[in-house]
Amino acid sequence: MAITAVVLTLRRNLFAVVVLSGLYSFLMATVLVALDAVDVAMTEAAVGAGISTVLLLGALHLCKSEESRSTRSPWLPLALASSVGVLLIYGALGLPDFADPNAPIHQHVVPRYLQNEVDVPNVVTAVLASFRGYDTLGETTVVFTAGAGIIALLRRRKSSTEKNRDGK
Repeated sequence: MAITAVVLTLRRNLFAVVVLSGLYSFLMATVLVALDAVDVAMTEAAVGAGISTVLLLGALHLCKSEESRSTRSPWLPLALASSVGVLLIYGALGLPDFADPNAPIHQHVVPRYLQNEVDVPNVVTAVLASFRGYDTLGETTVVFTAGAGIIALLRRRKSSTEKNRDGK
């Protein structure tokens, strides 16, 4: 995944960027399967590697295939991204060990889920359907908005092509 991310940042060909981002999403789904988060892996594979790649390829159809050179210096965004990365690493140092049964989440949050505050017999379904419902709604809204944007761009391109043909 790290190699894919580095190669992704170095490419200027947008088709290669779209394909590599789909590959990255697929690799992320594989990691999530290894972490026993199969439901999240299926979502990542479907949305990240599937729908997003198709939508980006549709948008790429409307654009040039090469990224234009930036007129600004990349050092300020690089410094900002590096600073945020360092802060995230620093914040992660205070987290409990991975799979620590004495972590606060296992003492306070997990018992609530296991008590099944909702009327759903399966714990995973209870979390996904009840507690993460707004998150799923947000993801659906983002994908719908991207699809609507691409349709709007395709219609705009089609109407400008028809105007050029008619000589207007």
